[in-house]
Formats: sequence, C-alpha cells, structure tokens
Amino acid sequence: MDVMSAIEQRREITSFKDQAIATETLEQLVRAMYLSPSGNNLPSREWIVVTDRDMLSKLSSTTPYMKWLEQAAAGFVIVGNAALSKYWLQDATIAGSFLWLAATSLQLGAAWGAVYHSEDTEESKQRESYVREQLNIPESLRVVAIIGVGHPAHEPAPKQMYPPQRVVSYEQYEMKDE
Repeated sequence: MDVMSAIEQRREITSFKDQAIATETLEQLVRAMYLSPSGNNLPSREWIVVTDRDMLSKLSSTTPYMKWLEQAAAGFVIVGNAALSKYWLQDATIAGSFLWLAATSLQLGAAWGAVYHSEDTEESKQRESYVREQLNIPESLRVVAIIGVGHPAHEPAPKQMYPPQRVVSYEQYEMKDE
C-alpha cells in the first residue's frame, strides 16, 4: 500500500480481534518509528513496545479514554527527551504518526492514547507518573502517548470530513467562514 492510500484509509480503531501481531510485523512497525525524522537527527524520542496482556490492561487505566488498549495486541509507549532536544514533542508525535500509517499499510488498526496533556499540568503529571511507574520510565523522560495496535474487529465507515477550504489557504491566510 502506498502512503497516500494509508493516509486515506487510516481510521481510529478502538475494537480489536484477539489475535497477536507477528514478530516480523512488530519489527516493521518499530522500524517505521525508528526511521521517522527528528530535529537535528537527535534520538529525542524513544518507545517501549508492550505485548504483555496484563501490562496492556494496566496501561488502559492511564486515562478513562483508553479502555480499548486492553484489546490491542500491542501498545507503543512513546516518550520524549526534553533535555536532548527542544523538538522532543514534535519528534515523538511524528514517530507516532509514522507508526499509525505503517500499521494501516499492514492492514492493522491503531488508536492514539494521549498521555502528555499540554494544557493541564496536573493531569499530565498524573498520567505520566502512572505510566512511568508501570514501565520503570525515568523522570527525565516525558510520556507523550500510547498507541494501541492490533487487527481491527471491524472496519469503521469513512470519517466525515469538513471541506478542505475550511483549513487550506494558498499564498496567504484567508479568513474562513465558521
């Protein structure tokens, strides 16, 4: 599958079949993240691949919105190193995007579970501390997200998007009708 097809087919999948992901496929997903760009080519983002069913269940309690992680075949916990690069958040987010598109191209589904909460310091601290405790992540790293990946239980309908004109301007910003 080419990249544009993966972009067009990507959906948030929150219901998974009880089916493991082949080791070689997991390695392809890891490679996709590894090859994602980072500011100044610094290793400012890292990830922990979790396939243990008990740990996925524990991690599903990170927020009230991640219960779907219990069904996922794998969870990719993405962390950023703010001391290494000022672009840690962008780098971690891009790695997650590469993972999601790679998963789609391999006929897998994925869902993004936000851990880092830029607008609520206390909520972010609570979420990040919980994941740190579960996975022995040092305080020096920021926990950005957990992406659950697995074989989709069903294929959701295409998302109804707003018109492109709502978000696209050419040459200079154009005021949009709300």
